[in-house]
Amino acid sequence: MQHEKIEKNIGLMIVLIIVAISFGGLVEIVPLFFQKQTTEPVAGLKPLTALQLEGRDIYIREGCNVCHSQMIRPLRAETERYGHYSVAGEFVYDHPFLWGSKRTGPDLARVGARYSDDWHRAHLYNPRNVVPESNMPAFPWLFENTLEDRDPAAKMRALRLVGVPYTDADMEGAKASLADKKEIDAVVAYLQQLGTLLKSAR
Repeated sequence: MQHEKIEKNIGLMIVLIIVAISFGGLVEIVPLFFQKQTTEPVAGLKPLTALQLEGRDIYIREGCNVCHSQMIRPLRAETERYGHYSVAGEFVYDHPFLWGSKRTGPDLARVGARYSDDWHRAHLYNPRNVVPESNMPAFPWLFENTLEDRDPAAKMRALRLVGVPYTDADMEGAKASLADKKEIDAVVAYLQQLGTLLKSAR
């Protein structure tokens, strides 16, 4: 049999597997680079403010993205619970993407403006104060840590290199906008803007 030569030659089998996976990737992924709906932002999408950008970094630092996804699949059960399914144009300025797939906690793609700032603060200080059955850890240090040592302008410059349309004016006022702010302010600001552009669409 002809395939016997491949099965008995590990080196050749590895090369052919790589070729097959590469071809499949090209067929599936490359066309997405040329579709407007995957490369252009949805109407009204703006880059994160300095405070929101710091909040996103804290969100990643604390591992929130490990337990919470940010991608609603186009299934009835998900759209009825969370809202409009996620579209690629919402995430064109996200580096890295935080879509995720594991949901120890609920999806947060449309959490923006669903709860008040005070609710988020209480929830992050001690989740069981607002959701008694929650297994989410508490984050009391967010209420103590300040943002004085952060340099959001440097992050904005780096993000501009990969296509996020930050302006020089955005960068000039970035540091000042963090004055007297705590980490909790940044995280809440980040959460409150998630998914608000398509929130009401069905």
